[in-house]
Amino acid sequence: MNRHIAVCSSLFAALLLSACLSTEGDGAAALSGAAGATQFGDGSNEARLSAATDAVRAVTVSDEELQAVTLQVVAEMDNTNQVAPDANKYAKRLNKLTRNLGNEDGLELNFKVYITDEINAFATADGSIRVYSGLMDLLNDNELRSVIGHEIGHVKLGHSLAKTRTAYLASAAAKVAVSEGGLGAEALAELGEKLINAQFSQAQESASDAYGVEFMRRHKYKLPAAESAMRKLAKLEGSSSGSKLFSSHPGAQERADEIHALITAKKK
Repeated sequence: MNRHIAVCSSLFAALLLSACLSTEGDGAAALSGAAGATQFGDGSNEARLSAATDAVRAVTVSDEELQAVTLQVVAEMDNTNQVAPDANKYAKRLNKLTRNLGNEDGLELNFKVYITDEINAFATADGSIRVYSGLMDLLNDNELRSVIGHEIGHVKLGHSLAKTRTAYLASAAAKVAVSEGGLGAEALAELGEKLINAQFSQAQESASDAYGVEFMRRHKYKLPAAESAMRKLAKLEGSSSGSKLFSSHPGAQERADEIHALITAKKK
């Protein structure tokens, strides 16, 4: 009976704490997996208690701890992807475009290229921005700058950190083992996959689009490139080449219209 009470208490604490998340409901949804683990199934009470404890741990983890986890995840992703060396044409191009962006808007940023035909880019909470060579093949320099500005927006506006918390919570709900020394390679790979594929909310995407436009304006880059980049991406929506990108960046055509409105509004 005491064990049953302990399990229920841990679960209740987890559900209460989920209300404190600022990820637009994603955290509470991710907790449902832990809730199910404590209520149903053939596992022992100890396993159920462990699942609930993991969920509580993920909800209450500090921003600093999430940043540390992010560093591990990025290192693992850099390890498992083909990173363009400095002498590579893609790396040279990206270095040229980001030469003055190491400390942008109060953020310490770092940039690398993943050699792959996939069309994608992502940013993590620690300021790591990864651009896929497939995307670089599609966009001209100013269009690529607009995508980089958009990704910086996700970091600056806290979206990347919120997504890291949600991914971390989802991994706890799936009963990923976390040791005192940090996550194992398998868990890091899973977290990395969740971070790349997790979908931002429409509000977050719109906010980062607006940030990206202001980024272009601040640096005196060609503003129409922000719209033309999104128009190019919109043409790929629903195709196999764009599937990875639009799992995390939905509604490109509509967003291109919104970017156009942002650009033209300043001219009036």
